[in-house]
Amino acid sequence: MKNANSFLLAKTIKSFWAIGIIFLLWVLFSYPFFFQGKIPFAGDYNVTFFPPWSQYSQFNQPVKNNAMPDVIDQLYPWKHLIISDWKSGEIPLWNPYQFAGTPFLANYQSAAFSPMNLLFFIFPFVISWGLLILLQPLLAGLGMYFFVRKLQISPAGSVVSSVAFMFCSFLTTWMGYGTLGYAIGVLPLVLLGLEGYVLSQRFRYLLLVVFGLTFSFLSGHFQISLYVFFAGFLYFLFRYVPLRKKKIILFGLVALVIGVLLASVQIFPSIAFYAVSLRSTIFQRPEVIPLQYLFIVVAPDFFGNPVTRNDWFGHYAEWGCYIGVLPFLFAVFSLLELKKNKFVVFFVGLSLLSLFLATPTFLGDLIVQFRVPVLATSAAGRIIVLFSFSLAVLSGFGFDSWINASKKKKLFLDFFSILFLIVGWTIVLVHLGMSLDHVRIAKQNFMLPSILLIGAIIGTTVVFLTKNKKVVSLVIVLFLALTFFDMYRFGSKWQSFSPQNLVFPEIGITKFFQTIKNSRTLGNYGGQVSLYYQLPSLEGYDALYPERFGEFASFVADGTIRPAARSVVDFPKNGKYTKDALNLLGVTYIVHKISDTNKPWTFPVWVYPNDFSIAYQDGSYIVFKNKMAYPRAFIVGDYVVKAHGKDELDTLFGQSIDRKKTILLEEDPVIAKTNSLSATATINSYTANAVIITTTSSAKALLFLSDTYFPGWRAYVDGKETKIYRADYASRAIAIPSGKHVVVFRYFPDSFVYGIWGTVIGLSLIGGLYFFQKKSV
Repeated sequence: MKNANSFLLAKTIKSFWAIGIIFLLWVLFSYPFFFQGKIPFAGDYNVTFFPPWSQYSQFNQPVKNNAMPDVIDQLYPWKHLIISDWKSGEIPLWNPYQFAGTPFLANYQSAAFSPMNLLFFIFPFVISWGLLILLQPLLAGLGMYFFVRKLQISPAGSVVSSVAFMFCSFLTTWMGYGTLGYAIGVLPLVLLGLEGYVLSQRFRYLLLVVFGLTFSFLSGHFQISLYVFFAGFLYFLFRYVPLRKKKIILFGLVALVIGVLLASVQIFPSIAFYAVSLRSTIFQRPEVIPLQYLFIVVAPDFFGNPVTRNDWFGHYAEWGCYIGVLPFLFAVFSLLELKKNKFVVFFVGLSLLSLFLATPTFLGDLIVQFRVPVLATSAAGRIIVLFSFSLAVLSGFGFDSWINASKKKKLFLDFFSILFLIVGWTIVLVHLGMSLDHVRIAKQNFMLPSILLIGAIIGTTVVFLTKNKKVVSLVIVLFLALTFFDMYRFGSKWQSFSPQNLVFPEIGITKFFQTIKNSRTLGNYGGQVSLYYQLPSLEGYDALYPERFGEFASFVADGTIRPAARSVVDFPKNGKYTKDALNLLGVTYIVHKISDTNKPWTFPVWVYPNDFSIAYQDGSYIVFKNKMAYPRAFIVGDYVVKAHGKDELDTLFGQSIDRKKTILLEEDPVIAKTNSLSATATINSYTANAVIITTTSSAKALLFLSDTYFPGWRAYVDGKETKIYRADYASRAIAIPSGKHVVVFRYFPDSFVYGIWGTVIGLSLIGGLYFFQKKSV
């Protein structure tokens, strides 16, 4: 019995030691979260650089990583708002807190339907955020392990591939966002499903393909999910088409299609939003990776690192392709297997294809020339993640190949190591295209990679010279240990962990924000205030937003309509028509930093002493209440019809009209005008997707709502739908009858309805796929 138990234990250890290593490395990386109560969030950066906390000296402290501002003013507040909407029973379709209103679910990065949102219904928000961030490398690592094991890579080689992928540059630098890592992290599971079905024709593998793709497309980054589908489709062609078995090919293809179709509820609204946004019209190849930058595949910080504030060239996160020194060497070593291993051929091909698309080559130019949506309007270098993924897979093949190679063949690892040492030190010593300061940075940051390369040389040489199997085993263990150390160090260097009390801490002014929730405000702050504290703002930062509102803001600055900015609206604080625009759009509060007084970049409250009263004040901030702000909804009896353009805005802000009594429309509502109108409009309810207003009017008139006009909004008067007009260039208005009525503005776009139907069809197709697949087996 004792021998049987020992045998069972030995077998269990042999089967699961590799998975245990992956878990152990992940727990070690996550140690500050699980054992010190810290959160994977740049809280030090949050309170030191972002208002309002940055204005209070008690928060100022050293900052580890200041390279992820989007997490603080976009991703974290978005997630907070998404969960708030879901918990209040609202589908998060509309965001009233930026750009005077903008689609929310259709903003793909909001990840409104991400399955990971379930965490926030189980744990406190800040703990859920920590788990959301930290589960990304674990998912990627375990998925990679099971996939490469299916390709017959050894447990040890599979661990090399897993660690190389779970802490590669892309997953590490984008981990803090909680979106891109999930979008790419399921790629190994999708390929595992495709490979597993080829080998066994079991339906569960088709489900893995389906739900893997769906998970990716719901994770919050469409561009990366397209890359996942692209890689999955290429793998399908590689493995399925040569079989020439029509049913297997059909079922595999249908699984890929269903995987995307299930995510229609997210994809369709996003496509509709993208089609009417500025981003869809800008075809270019931003952030293409220069060829010389690719040396970071051996030395990730050769051109500096944002964490140490010495980066001087490139886009560290966008261009990262590091998978570890030793895994990269093994990936290169796998090239010796090109003639023997078809999987090596595929992943070498995928790596080269993605490399050509990420660098300045004709392939990338073709994408722009043919105006490929999304790919021709987004950062070109991000496809480098497929290069990293492919190298990580190849590293497992290369590791096994090196283990089984003859002694002389093993020395090729020495050759590659010496080659990269020579290239790196030649660049440093000859000062190729670098200043002395840059040479110093490159030299300093090439030291550790050099040590690892020398370690590979020594280890390989020892294996070549000895016949002792224990020594060989020790070298192998050393190589694994160096890989774990390298990737753990790389990941830990980048990712910040902060005490929970530095994550959007509550102070006097944030307590005040909670008392004016849903009141439109203006100030020098970003989404960390407007989104998190739900203060409707005229500003915003997002890849997609209503273009017309951006044009409106540009006119307010100096009376000129300019093309809307690519991803941001900074509403002019001291522009030609700022005061008039703030009143018209119902900006009730001005959040003013005392240190900004008399500065040209802030709204000059001091110029209008009678128009504002103080609502809150402390040593750093004064919040002024605008006594001249128009109601967010009001009724007028007069209107002017003007075609879209500068003349419309010139008229709106000219002296010839009273903006409280007259609005501008771009089409005639065909109602009688009146200058003697008695009317009231009272907002009874204002939620994410609906505004309910009670109106009384002595005559037929127009109800103006200073929220952004956008397709998908519908208006109902006493339950009967009525037309919404574009008013005052970017806002909304409807015609209302005389008397007392209840008006409801509701946002429920057709694209969301189509998306629901697409998801329902996808779910029904799973049943059909199951039936026909089982019948064919």
